[in-house]
Amino acid sequence: MPTAGRAMTLGSHQTSIGKTQVHITPRWIIEVLGPFDLDPAAADPRPWDCAAVNYTERDDGLRRPWFGRPFLTHPSIVTDWFEPIWESATAILFMADRLSFYRPDGTRQPANSGAPPVLVAFGSDDAERLKASGIPGAFVPNNWTWRPPKARSRQADLFAGSAP
Repeated sequence: MPTAGRAMTLGSHQTSIGKTQVHITPRWIIEVLGPFDLDPAAADPRPWDCAAVNYTERDDGLRRPWFGRPFLTHPSIVTDWFEPIWESATAILFMADRLSFYRPDGTRQPANSGAPPVLVAFGSDDAERLKASGIPGAFVPNNWTWRPPKARSRQADLFAGSAP
């Protein structure tokens, strides 16, 4: 049972709301998949750049133009975020292991990400980089057909009703 003021994640020993919202991607991921042109949500300060151009919170990177190969860390993608990603991604890598993110001073966060992360590619070049990266996990190319959720069917329930 969570204590007052500390929301717990389902099935987790970690709080869902951390002391900070600054979670810097491990440098090895940037090195394997980069270089990137733009990080629209860069930490300030940060121990390393994730891209050549870095918009910080004061730059409001969601309102500025994006260009080139953008890189974006979103440490806790929930269903509302994942649906449009699934619809539009060229490929997704469901990583085999949990990540440990880093703090602005370059020290490793004491707890891991709490769930296995996903890396998402938009565009065939990025999908090929992701596939060739050697990062352990399940690589899923976009050969799926997206079917948006629909209202629950009103078909008769075979197990309901009266017995003969």
